[in-house]
Amino acid sequence: MANIKSAIKRIRVSERKRAQNKPVRTSLKTYVGKAERLIAAGDMDEASIAVGTAISALDKAAEKGVIHENNAARKKSRLMAKYNKASGK
Repeated sequence: MANIKSAIKRIRVSERKRAQNKPVRTSLKTYVGKAERLIAAGDMDEASIAVGTAISALDKAAEKGVIHENNAARKKSRLMAKYNKASGK
């Protein structure tokens, strides 16, 4: 446990931010996973909607600072590559 006042405050702030970011990260995993499952199943109509939702969520999370912008860009790129490969584009 920290002894310095600023370190104690830092722990409190970090815990608060972690609690706020956790649901955003969890929903990201849900959206991306759902899109990947639909792509693998070959349901391209539903997958198109799910990919759009996942990309939107990734952009919002990056904008809020929950994940790094490059992390979001990498996940979007990989998701679109899977989608395009499966749809034959």
